[in-house]
Amino acid sequence: MGEAVEFFHSNGFSKVYDETHLRMPSEDTQSGAWFEEEIDVDLKWSFALNRVLHKGTSEYQDIALLDTKRFGKVLVIDGKMQSAEVDEFIYHECLIHPALLCHPNPRTVFIMGGGEGSAAREAFKHRSIEKVVMCDIDREVVDFCRRYLTANKEAFANKKLNLVINDAKAELEDRKEKFDIIVGDLADPVEGGPCYQLYTKSFYQQILKPRLGINGIFVTQAGPAGVFTHKEVFSSIYNTIKQVFKHVIVYTAHVPSFADTWGWVMASDQPFLVDAEMMDKTIEERIDGELQYLNGASLLSSTILNKSVSQTLKNETHVYTEDDARFIHGHGVAYRL
Repeated sequence: MGEAVEFFHSNGFSKVYDETHLRMPSEDTQSGAWFEEEIDVDLKWSFALNRVLHKGTSEYQDIALLDTKRFGKVLVIDGKMQSAEVDEFIYHECLIHPALLCHPNPRTVFIMGGGEGSAAREAFKHRSIEKVVMCDIDREVVDFCRRYLTANKEAFANKKLNLVINDAKAELEDRKEKFDIIVGDLADPVEGGPCYQLYTKSFYQQILKPRLGINGIFVTQAGPAGVFTHKEVFSSIYNTIKQVFKHVIVYTAHVPSFADTWGWVMASDQPFLVDAEMMDKTIEERIDGELQYLNGASLLSSTILNKSVSQTLKNETHVYTEDDARFIHGHGVAYRL
């Protein structure tokens, strides 16, 4: 029998296994601690930790901020990886820039979720932006991201940022103003999680869409979009949004720390024109600084899906409702109450 190795599990922490059941830790792994995410009942994804910066349970969700050896600082909510320091730019550039680049003159942005500040950071790269409302339900997530995620300090300090701690559904219902862009930077829909209702047709149709201005664009992260995972929620979110908006585009990118291809859905009642050369020109004209991942060619190529995913999207019939929701593997805090 070998030395015990500590694992941190989805929705539970500090469970100890004997190393005979696990891969031996490398010599430079301090204390032999690892993070383990249960992707499915028969599949787990783990990586070595330097230390745990924060772990706890807020009113809404389990939260952990981990310092990992491979991916730097990692934010984990309800046992699911949300972003990693070394590659979060892929996710957040894909989330923010396509919609803003497709809009003729984006000035106002409403971000649902986004408590870590990265989505706001990317939006502020656009010179035309006058106001960003970031609405996150969980103050604890926002507070410790402001404390630990130093890359986003300027975004949190930006005078154009209006930070609101509230349920995004209630906030949009109460507001009378319209926005050029509305962004869904939400946690994945898990059973008992705080945000699955923000993926439903009724929310999109009755609350979100009326808050979009002329030429308004809605974009949301839509979960795993790999060959083996796109049927979990990605295809359903796409089909649901297609019931509400006239023009819908999906696009994907591989995010190494997610161990999968990820998907986004962008929608508007105005047609989209995604031309690589035009996008490069728009990036040069509108954006301060350099993007690390996106250019015109990569954005265009990201909209081209493999045959398996394309056929699923074409044939998908499920529409997300409060009574008929789909969830990815895992459970939120409310499920366990």
